[in-house]
Order: sequence, then structure tokens, then C-alpha cells
Amino acid sequence: MGQHDHESGPAGARHVPVALSRVADLLQPALADRPAVLVDATLGLGGHAASLLAAHPQLTLVGLDRDQDALAIAGRRLAAHADRIHLVHAVYDGIADVLGELGLSRVDGVLFDLGVSSLQLDAEERGFSYSRDADLDMRMDPSTGPTAADVLNTYPVPQLARVLREYGEERFAGRIASAVARRREKAPLRRSSELVELLYEAVPAASRRTGGHPAKRTFQALRIEVNGELTALRTALPAALDALVVGGRIVVLAYQSLEDRIVKRELAARASSRSPVDLPVELPGHGAEMRLLTRGAEQATEEEISDNPRAAPVRLRAAERIREVAA
Repeated sequence: MGQHDHESGPAGARHVPVALSRVADLLQPALADRPAVLVDATLGLGGHAASLLAAHPQLTLVGLDRDQDALAIAGRRLAAHADRIHLVHAVYDGIADVLGELGLSRVDGVLFDLGVSSLQLDAEERGFSYSRDADLDMRMDPSTGPTAADVLNTYPVPQLARVLREYGEERFAGRIASAVARRREKAPLRRSSELVELLYEAVPAASRRTGGHPAKRTFQALRIEVNGELTALRTALPAALDALVVGGRIVVLAYQSLEDRIVKRELAARASSRSPVDLPVELPGHGAEMRLLTRGAEQATEEEISDNPRAAPVRLRAAERIREVAA
């Protein structure tokens, strides 16, 4: 389901799921040869899910996606396993509620493949891509919530600048926000081409030559704001980790540094002891609850990137629950 923020490769890039074999290898010990439950928190087109269901005949899959189109496509793709799947229209921060409604208290595996799905990036009318003109929408769930145009046309300049600086890591956030404010006094911004044109004028030429496409960071920031992605991730990760049984595993594919930082922090905190450092013994129930399975964040190989350009920015982290946490 090559989710991702990159604008390269042919539309769809054959929908090769990113890190397919690595994800399978990491989850294998938690899912093999037993009735196991896996939560695919970002089902997308169902590429990872199809592979895991085929590999593990006793696996039950709970697939979440906020995009109804993705759920419909994945449902058709996974039809052969229909009796072993629960597909749910939900954002991943609702993971605890979804599991509760299904009567599942604990799970054996969790997969997050963050970012924009191939489906969303390739649907021109959705407005995720700065390389094709479309309405400034960018909602992963087009049935609800404000659009990117709403953000651009209504946010006060300081708030818009903060979004661009924090979520896009955009150095020229203030300049861009001011340019947007001047522009919307004349007429509201409606189309991605209008925003790209404004960004070319607002971002200094010298930085354009070195920093990649001048629209990349702004489009990323708007998408994260519209979809509340980082807020959702900060809620979803602890809920997912809490749901894992001992021996259960989580794999997270992040595509930009902001997401990866949240994942790194949460996993590191749970992989370290909570006993005071000056105590000679581990306090009961205070030992590490998770064991990291990756050294830092793993990146895609050159071979994988040539197969699927959308894998280029991926940062993969994984961990295993090694101990129940004292309540």
C-alpha cells in the first residue's frame, strides 16, 4: 500500500506495499501457527493484509481505515478471507473502541503504515498532490471535516504560520502565511495550482534550488492539519501497545520525521525501566515492557526504492511486548 509523501514514480507504482517481506518477517513470531489477531491500523488497499492473511491461515485481521473508498477496495481484495476479517471505518486513534466493540481485549500484532495511501495520492480530485491541479481538499475521509482550502482561507496568520512551521518544518512559514492572507483578501484559494503558484512567489529562489519542490512542506503541513494525523498518532500508539499480549509485536512505517519522532519516543519510553536509577534492584512491575526489534529506524534498500519509489522516505521501527505492565 506504499503510503507516503513522495511525488515520484508512475501513478500507483503498482501498489507494491512498502517493506512487505520485512513486515512479514517481523510479525511472523507473533502470528505463526496459532489463532492470532492482527490490527492493521491503516488498511489502505490491503496489500500487507492480503499477504499476512495468506501466510497465516489462523489469523483474524481487524482492518481500520478512515477512507471508505479504501475499505471497499480492500474488502474486494480480501474477499477470499472474508470469514477472518473485520473491516472498520475509523481513524486509528479509535483503536481501543474498535477492539472493545469486537470483544477483543488483547491482540497479537499491530501494523501502522502511516502517511497518504497510493489510492489517495493517485486520486487527482482529492488534492493531495502538488504536481496535479485539483481542489484543495486533502481529507483522508472526504465525508467529514474541514478541507485544506478551509484552513488556508480562514486561519489567522499566526495560526497558519504555526501549522506550516510545526507540521511542514517550513523555514518560510511566516512569509507564506502572510502571502496567503494577502491573496485571500482578493479571492479565496480553491485549487492546488493557485497555492503552488503562490508558493513559488513566496519562497526565495535560492532556497528553491536546494530544498526540493517549494510546495512539498506546505502540502505536508496542510494534510497533517486537515487530518489531525499527529494528534491521532499520539493517541493511537499507546492504545495499540497497551492492547498487545506478551510476545505480541508492533511494526510502524513512518514517512516523515515528525511521525517517526513520536514513534521513537513512545517505543523508547516503554523499552526502558521505570525504576529509580539509584535503586540496586528492579521494582516489581517497573521493568521494561517492550523490547526494540530494530536498531534505530530501518530504511528502504536501493533495490526496494527502484521497485517502488514511494518507499524512499520510509522509517521502519518494531517492538515486542516482553512483560505485562502492573496496573
